Amino acid sequence: MKLLGIGSRISHPDYGKGVVINVSSDHYWVSFLDSGIETIDIGSDFDVIEAIRDEVDSISFSEVETILTDILRKWSDVTTLVPLSDKWKGGSMVLQPGDPNLTPKEIGISAFFHKIVMVRDRLRVMEQKINSSDRLDDQEKVDLQQYITRIYGSLTTFNILFKNKSDQFVGERSSKA
Repeated sequence: MKLLGIGSRISHPDYGKGVVINVSSDHYWVSFLDSGIETIDIGSDFDVIEAIRDEVDSISFSEVETILTDILRKWSDVTTLVPLSDKWKGGSMVLQPGDPNLTPKEIGISAFFHKIVMVRDRLRVMEQKINSSDRLDDQEKVDLQQYITRIYGSLTTFNILFKNKSDQFVGERSSKA
């Protein structure tokens, strides 16, 4: 039996007429007119109305979703999910003005941490845009990259908020071993 490709039309005894929308080694995902999307075994009983052979350039919805997610993660300023260190959860920061007549400002550490993560992610996007730019020469890219590295170094103060060391800011490292 040859596998049906995405777009093949079938008639199933229980679900009626449908179109194959995804294929794995064991199953077809079929969008049926009457019952919606169902997963059926490749060897199950159904009639083929129109067979479309799997083409090299066909791609499933889940593959498109994975690729699109990777692209958005790489090139957008969408903030990634970064965990706050457990000891800071539920905590708050109080900014006390030097003037006793002014009111202190209190902000939840989680909200502050979210803003720090957004800054970090936007710096990463800026790095990617600099590195992929064809308008900047190599020296300009190096100069801008050094500024960004110094910015990361300035932000290392906030590393205590990160649960995972791999999420922390890293500035210039000493060349001494």
